[in-house]
Amino acid sequence: MAAAFSSDGEAALRRELHPASAAAPRSDLDGFYEMGRAAAFVRDGGFRKVALQFPDELLADAAGVAGRLEAATGAAMYVLGDTTYGSCCVDEVAAEHVGAEAVLHYGPACLSPCRKLPVLHIFGQQPLDVGRCTEAFRELYPEQQSCVVVLSDVVYAHAMGELEQQLRPEYPNIIFSSLVCGDPPGPAVPGEERKFGRQFLVKAAGGLQDYAMFYVGAEGLALTSFMLTWNCCPFSSFNPITGCGRHETLNVNRALMRRLYLVERARDAGVVGILVGTLGVAGYLTVLQHLRELLRRAGKRSYTLAVGKPNPAKLANFLEVDIFVLVACAQNSLLDSSDFYRPVVTPYELELACNPAREWTGNYLTDFRDLLPASFLESRSWRGLEQQLGQTPVSKAVQGRRGIAIAYEDEGCEQP
Repeated sequence: MAAAFSSDGEAALRRELHPASAAAPRSDLDGFYEMGRAAAFVRDGGFRKVALQFPDELLADAAGVAGRLEAATGAAMYVLGDTTYGSCCVDEVAAEHVGAEAVLHYGPACLSPCRKLPVLHIFGQQPLDVGRCTEAFRELYPEQQSCVVVLSDVVYAHAMGELEQQLRPEYPNIIFSSLVCGDPPGPAVPGEERKFGRQFLVKAAGGLQDYAMFYVGAEGLALTSFMLTWNCCPFSSFNPITGCGRHETLNVNRALMRRLYLVERARDAGVVGILVGTLGVAGYLTVLQHLRELLRRAGKRSYTLAVGKPNPAKLANFLEVDIFVLVACAQNSLLDSSDFYRPVVTPYELELACNPAREWTGNYLTDFRDLLPASFLESRSWRGLEQQLGQTPVSKAVQGRRGIAIAYEDEGCEQP
């Protein structure tokens, strides 16, 4: 059984690398990496040291991009490798090691707000056959009065404007989400959804439950997170790689039952390991302290662990831990722990298990910042009574109502 969690290291020594399978540098760097926008960001900010963060699949272009940006801006460029856990997060820690004043983040991104450094996201403009996508949408939604929200992977966001031009005349009730990099300006308005770096306004009287969701992108963690979070909406998707559209068949109720089972496992656990999966998302230190205090009040022992990307071999070293909670960005929080020696839950699931004041309402949260009081209050469209000093007229005190709410003394009498 121990062999399932560890080995003698021979596999690593005998592993063969295939350089031919690595991606070749692109010839269209200016267009794919939006060199003009990146250079303008550096010049306008007056940055002299800039960190360039690439995922593994784009590292072949790193030298070419860095050289062109240095020639265009005169600033020093430092190429960062992947983050220790998810390349979708901005690696502020590595950027601070070189004293960078800003970060250019390339490739897919979770759009989680950062703590300190200014960031420009350049997703890379992956090709999208808008005509085929339009045909797939018509096949999936033949009724032109259908209420549909269109979401997309960030690498296809550049083509959403053209797709909207094709579909808007035929589908008057269609809504296209927009990307929000960083914290959105101001509080949400009634009917506005802000999750996963996406923002859209629902105008239907029945709210979001009257809408279907259409996702442009390949199957992956992003789509799974969307489906669990907006579990009241039926989903369909279009995969630009295969050119096929389909109705998603993920059994959301079964997936939620699995997550709620993990909540019960967390409730019975005596020792909890807090896995630090991100060091760059704003609020991660606050939520770590929140989880420690939550576990202390629940009478459970906790250990904070920074192990990089979790895998069964690493976590099997902590036999005394009954369950792990992963603090990561919203896109990487849902870790499939079926192969792990102990279950791995999200901060929201641990909150359900240990906080009697938080009950399951049917709304699943993957962003740990939603657990923080300030972040939750900021996302609400109505935030309670405000003083509004100097904005309301001064009036004398008047006689109020007397009694209890079920029967005031003057109830039934005509009010002047």
